[in-house]
Amino acid sequence: MMNTVRKSENLLPFPVISAAANGDTTAMCAILKHYEGYIAKLCTRTLKDDAGNTYFYVDEEMRNRLQVRLITRTLAFHIG
Repeated sequence: MMNTVRKSENLLPFPVISAAANGDTTAMCAILKHYEGYIAKLCTRTLKDDAGNTYFYVDEEMRNRLQVRLITRTLAFHIG
């Protein structure tokens, strides 16, 4: 039961999704903000230097691609 409560707290409200699908830029920004951390996690890469040190960085090109994909799919969302 506890997992259901946590999952429902993380959902975007339907009116926000609907408004974004209809071209509302404020709602679209809210959707991008909601998925910001998830997208950053997907785009995190590991880099090792010659000394063996490990560094993590966010691949900005991949982040931009995923954000554009999210915007495109949101605008294509039809409520019907």
